[in-house]
Amino acid sequence: MNATATTPRRVARTVRGQPTSDGAGVKLTRVIGQRGLDMLDPFLMLDEFRSDQAGDYLAGFPNHPHRGFETVTYMLAGRMRHGDNQGNSGLLTPGSVQWMTAGRGIVHSEMPEQENGLMAGFQLWVNLPAKDKMSAPRYQDIAPEKIPVVEAGEGVRVRVIAGRHGETVGPVSGIAVEPLYLDVELAPGARTAVTLPAGHNAFAYVYEGTAALGPDGAAANVERGELAVLERTGDELLISGSGVPTRLIVVAGRPLNEPVARYGPFVMNTPEQIAEAISDYQSGRF
Repeated sequence: MNATATTPRRVARTVRGQPTSDGAGVKLTRVIGQRGLDMLDPFLMLDEFRSDQAGDYLAGFPNHPHRGFETVTYMLAGRMRHGDNQGNSGLLTPGSVQWMTAGRGIVHSEMPEQENGLMAGFQLWVNLPAKDKMSAPRYQDIAPEKIPVVEAGEGVRVRVIAGRHGETVGPVSGIAVEPLYLDVELAPGARTAVTLPAGHNAFAYVYEGTAALGPDGAAANVERGELAVLERTGDELLISGSGVPTRLIVVAGRPLNEPVARYGPFVMNTPEQIAEAISDYQSGRF
């Protein structure tokens, strides 16, 4: 039997999330989209929200526009009600995912449906290629039970949100950047490997415990609240847990290598397209 040779990816650098606020003053940790890491093509922003203080999240994210990219909300704890000006609405519960393609424009709200308790999760912004920026908006709302869980060795569980892990394929489909999005949970001392699509930009964000990422002898220790940007070469990420339970998200996407023009919730390719987006929103054409 011939085994397929794999090349581990190394950690290029690490970045620590920075406290910020968004929406109506919701407290967040911004990991991508800050001074230390402006973007990682095709990823424009990554926020972690985590608080059991209602004042940190209760005001939520009232109506706000989007154009030209996708938002991915992964709920770990709490309940979030979403709605938009197209008549769509739904409830995000613990373990659920919403992959929203804003396309040519949508006015969207996300409001906590709780007055106390822990609210935790992530929001990731994913760029759209120029040819898809003015596409029709759409949602993929994925209930927790629709996300497959792989027992990937002793003490290792992997939730497959998008892309493939072994023979298991995640429920999110039809995304231009061909993403991989995994939630990896390791018992103390557990080890595993994740296959990464060739040529994709990739990162890992540790949100519980500490993980050693990369090949033996050259692994980088990444602590809770740190994001590891991975080198582009290689097709596998080796992950080792520490002496405590560890959880991290591993995300990869095909880089678009296109110009990026950004203004708040609008992400286009040129300043002229940004001006058009502002005009369309102010004129009620979303």
